Amino acid sequence: MKTIRLTAAALVALPGFVTAQAVTLYGVVDTGVEYVNHIGTAGNSVTRMPGLTGTVPSRWGLRGSEDLGRGLKAVFALESGFGPDTGVSNQGGRLFGRQAYVGLAGKWGQIALGRQYTMTFWANLDADMLGPNTFGSASLDSYMANSRADNAISYKGTFGGFTAGATYSFGRDSANAGPSPAGTNCAGENPADARACRAWSALLQYDAKRWVVNAAYDSLRGGPGAFAGLTNSGLRDDRLSLNGYALLGAAKLGLGLVRRDNRGSPTPRSDLWFGGVSYAVTPAFSVDAEVFNLPSTCAITAAATRLGCTRRGRPMPSPSAARCMPPLALSTMAASSPCRSAMASRVPTRRPVPASLVPCWGSSTSSDALRHDRAVALAARRTSLPRNGRWRSGRWWRSSPPTG
Repeated sequence: MKTIRLTAAALVALPGFVTAQAVTLYGVVDTGVEYVNHIGTAGNSVTRMPGLTGTVPSRWGLRGSEDLGRGLKAVFALESGFGPDTGVSNQGGRLFGRQAYVGLAGKWGQIALGRQYTMTFWANLDADMLGPNTFGSASLDSYMANSRADNAISYKGTFGGFTAGATYSFGRDSANAGPSPAGTNCAGENPADARACRAWSALLQYDAKRWVVNAAYDSLRGGPGAFAGLTNSGLRDDRLSLNGYALLGAAKLGLGLVRRDNRGSPTPRSDLWFGGVSYAVTPAFSVDAEVFNLPSTCAITAAATRLGCTRRGRPMPSPSAARCMPPLALSTMAASSPCRSAMASRVPTRRPVPASLVPCWGSSTSSDALRHDRAVALAARRTSLPRNGRWRSGRWWRSSPPTG
């Protein structure tokens, strides 16, 4: 620690190098060795050093501030991420890929310009116990460890127990990491397409000292050549995060949901649930555990594929390539009468099943699609249908449907 302080002081003393009154040099090197088995259809295994992180990503950086008077100060941060296994720069090879911004701060909050975190990062920071850990939420949604934006303007302020924040990016990611979430090749700032690669996020949070709840929304627009299927500015990848945590003695309990809607993906809708606990054995040592759940309908998707079902008039991928399909996406599937009949024979019932009760259905309005989805779930779970009702208007009615 003394070495860091002396180094920072030396940097401040160099004429013309740094003009801030307070500069901090900081960093962490974190790695490990992992063993992973059951990889691929052959069930292979590997022992390796993770390239990005063990518990937290390795990085070094400079941050500082200068008092401008009347409660106003200038702030900056330059933070570089690197892989300790090979020494390469992370975040698409950027020199300061984790953060690179300058701004103004006061009692009213902070405004900053540059490459910086979106509000998704701040929303999940405390509720997600494992965070960017090798086996944390980023292993299921890679954006969770890469929620940053280039060319961004941000605001974040805290007033009593309430915190509000927002970011807006004119071009969210200029790096091409080919393809990788660390560099999604979406530079934006395109005179021919003002919407290309724009991004925004927003946060609302309440802190009651012993418990915290928040909500954040994050929206990424596509552009020509961008990765993750967002190949034009009309496509978006949106995430809604709802999180909270509570302090109970030496323990912290966290719970959260990330709802994703990626218009550039054939399986756009997904819900990532997580819940975890961190227990401080000593001030310097804690034990953390977390459970993640990403519901899917892979089995139904594969079955529908084998039977020749289609989604929105397009053939489904082969069973081996079929991806987990969230219920709302699955509910838009359309199929022929033979497909309905074949699926009906696979639903365990003691008497005939209405054709519209099986997981392949024809065109319908969005509200009918939701009703169909619920009906399919019932059909798959029950061994018989209700005897005091009938199928009408897209759902099973126990009695006569309401009028008016």
